[in-house]
Amino acid sequence: MAHLPLTLVYRQKFVLDSLKASAETKQKIAGACVPEILKAIDLLIEAFNNHKKVLLCGNGGSAADAQHLAAEFVIRLNPTIQRPGLPAIALTTDSSALTAGANDIGYDNVFARSVEALGQDGDVLIGISTSGNSASVNNAFQKARQKNMVTIALLGRDGGASKDLVDLAIIVPSTDTQRIQEGHITIGHIIFQEVEQEMFG
Repeated sequence: MAHLPLTLVYRQKFVLDSLKASAETKQKIAGACVPEILKAIDLLIEAFNNHKKVLLCGNGGSAADAQHLAAEFVIRLNPTIQRPGLPAIALTTDSSALTAGANDIGYDNVFARSVEALGQDGDVLIGISTSGNSASVNNAFQKARQKNMVTIALLGRDGGASKDLVDLAIIVPSTDTQRIQEGHITIGHIIFQEVEQEMFG
């Protein structure tokens, strides 16, 4: 039998090691984050039952996660559950507001400005940051608190500055950005699936 080329051996090892690291991070989430995940479910169900909405924000890959999760609130996650749309807005999708804000008031304030404009007492702000040190997200948390909103953070590493600015911090126990992002979308799916199930299933 011919030997595999070294590049293929390396690639196979990289793929297997990456999958193993992802699985190990999920196991760490199971050991560290379950109480916070359960609390987030309660906070979101309470908000929706009180006819409140959810705002979401993040940068880069976390912006994509914010949009992904907002879409699942509005549309649905489980195709077998017939339900009305739940009010959720990703603050990352309005390119005119983002670019005008970055130009006129500075990028660090673009999400805070949207929270100021759209957020109301009892609404929920979910901010996503792998480091917990994104100024644009943290300024949004501060603005949300001023408006008496509920604040939830999906974070990584040590939680950064965000963990002290929110009502609930869910911190993925990893320092690897990719693994943190994978953890965030997994946590989001778990939370939203259970919200959907408990409210409409």
